[in-house]
Amino acid sequence: MKKVQKHDRISVITNILTNNPNKIFTLTHFCDIFKCAKSTISEDLDIIKDIFRNYEIGTIETISGAAGGVYYNPLMTKEQMQSFTKTLCELINTPDRIIPGGYIYTNDLLYSPNISKNIGIALASLFKHVQFDYVITVETKGIPIALMTAMVLNKPMVVVRNQSKLTDGTVIHMNYITGSNHRIKTMCLSTRAIKKGSKVLFIDDFMKAGGTAKGIIDLMQEFEAELVGVGVLMATKEPREKLVDDFKTLLWLDTVDESNKAVDIYSMQER
Repeated sequence: MKKVQKHDRISVITNILTNNPNKIFTLTHFCDIFKCAKSTISEDLDIIKDIFRNYEIGTIETISGAAGGVYYNPLMTKEQMQSFTKTLCELINTPDRIIPGGYIYTNDLLYSPNISKNIGIALASLFKHVQFDYVITVETKGIPIALMTAMVLNKPMVVVRNQSKLTDGTVIHMNYITGSNHRIKTMCLSTRAIKKGSKVLFIDDFMKAGGTAKGIIDLMQEFEAELVGVGVLMATKEPREKLVDDFKTLLWLDTVDESNKAVDIYSMQER
């Protein structure tokens, strides 16, 4: 095999790591690809580390020992988080996003691959020290950002449905009460979706009173699983007392003024 040049190795290694965030690759894996020594790969990784550090595009982390390796951590810095959430506020705070009933249209943001990916990175950054087994969400608008969060953290994603499907097999149904208007809704999940004793992270697009998150907590008890974190893109300022005690949000929504076509929204750092 023709000897691979350093710049080619660096390009390929970078591509592999960034396409598989938080997945550990052994140095032997790269040695087998390029037919070179571990010392050569280590030198390449040092160069990649410096590039990522200098341009603040995440970090390259190494794990020592026989079971060790290297992985890409794309999490945002505090400054990057501030910049991104400020941009989100500017995108949302436009008159044409207000729809009847005091709601805000965000589908184009949630289903934009680039924006939802960055939302996922931002949410993942809030839970970087939390140990869990699954990212869980409810259909449907929370799916894109939950999927991106799961991808960033290299965890499987589970979707709780409003109605079961034949392909779900045996399911557990649960009624829950929404915290905002006290309506009774149903959520369900296949018994095969989550293993007993698992820890889960709940990700959603919006929280008002926290009824859905409380429903997820109760549902996880049926699976003998533990909810260890709740993260949302946007939460309303009122009611101040939510049905869940601990959650993290990127944006706070204060008011939606339909008459003047204005949205009062700010990032978590500005609260």
